[in-house]
Amino acid sequence: MLTLKFIQENKDLVVERLKIKNFQAGNIVSEILDLDLKRKELQAKRDENKSKANSIAKSFAILDLDEKKIKGAESSELKKVIKAQNDELSATEKKLNELLVQIPNLPHESVPSGKSEEDNVEVKSGGKTPKLHKGALPHWDLAKKYDIIDFELGNKLTGAGFPVYKGKGAKLQRALISYFLDQATEAGYQEIMPPLMVNEDSGFGTGQLPDKEGQMYHVTADNLYLIPTAEVPVTNIFRDVILSAKDFPQKMTAYTPCFRREAGSYGKDVRGLNRLHQFDKVEIVQVQHPEKSYDTLDEMVNHVEELVKSLNLPYRILKLCGGDVSFTSALTFDFEVFSVAQEKWLEVSSVSNFESYQANRLKLRFKEDGEKKPQLAHTLNGSALALPRILAALLENNQTEQGIVIPEVLRPYTGFDIID
Repeated sequence: MLTLKFIQENKDLVVERLKIKNFQAGNIVSEILDLDLKRKELQAKRDENKSKANSIAKSFAILDLDEKKIKGAESSELKKVIKAQNDELSATEKKLNELLVQIPNLPHESVPSGKSEEDNVEVKSGGKTPKLHKGALPHWDLAKKYDIIDFELGNKLTGAGFPVYKGKGAKLQRALISYFLDQATEAGYQEIMPPLMVNEDSGFGTGQLPDKEGQMYHVTADNLYLIPTAEVPVTNIFRDVILSAKDFPQKMTAYTPCFRREAGSYGKDVRGLNRLHQFDKVEIVQVQHPEKSYDTLDEMVNHVEELVKSLNLPYRILKLCGGDVSFTSALTFDFEVFSVAQEKWLEVSSVSNFESYQANRLKLRFKEDGEKKPQLAHTLNGSALALPRILAALLENNQTEQGIVIPEVLRPYTGFDIID
């Protein structure tokens, strides 16, 4: 979240910049500043009464009996007043924090204005769109034809959005995970195998909580949340940590299943692998010095681009507009691959710089050499890659009349070069 100090010193900037995210911040910023003023006044009055109470306590030893009775009564009344002031101060601070977490991250100055994904800006494209044979099928029909993914069985075992991968389909899924992890570790990312459930503090730290859209699965008996992405547990490794400037960059990668309720998702766009409640993803995360985070963002975008290129998929890179960039992100680039059989673009990765927004919630700081006061680090993450739509595009774009041809880079991992 934005720091209170930043809002105090940049009120007009905050209000103006958040208009790019279509967020009207004027009223909430004013309420925050008023509450902060109230908090300071309450604190000053409470501290003044504490000082009086301390003076009375120190003077007790030299007072006579009558004076002790008078001062004792005064002290007792002060304690009641102080308790009431502490209660009011706590309520004010709670309300202040509740308002602070409602303010989105400021968009980077390069974020274009816009209302929705229709206004995102294409910054690059690449790859060749294959020409398929007559009678080419969408991936859900290919899955059934070759018996590699069973959507009906997943529906029986759990429900819609929980597919079962079988035979060569399961091997191809595992191959993609291993390939993406190997590429990440070769690029200097340390592999992490994190828990698949997190506590409230972790969910808050990366901005998933409070969960305004009800997208997280909540294990109510234990008050734990199934992770929507490996970003959550991996970034939280650094919660309440103070790094040294020489510790940058911190580079981590993780494969995890991801769980999302996808509330409100209906229609043709959710068919097959296009939108799932459980899916596999390899994530890359970096913690970086603020002066280097945008160079790091470019580096991460390049890493994802090379992955997509190596799979010979037609792709485009989009800079998200203010209406589509997430609540916590300052700047995001989405990758989409083209599905020839579906004749549509499928999102397969988001790469984002959160600047200090998550770090402030995480209390993730660092110290420069010779400096006593720590400052907030920057956090970044990206999908490298999310598997469902990658798999859908691979199946559809590589289908032939003889079978589905496996990209060359994956063959050492699959042990076969065609699904037939």
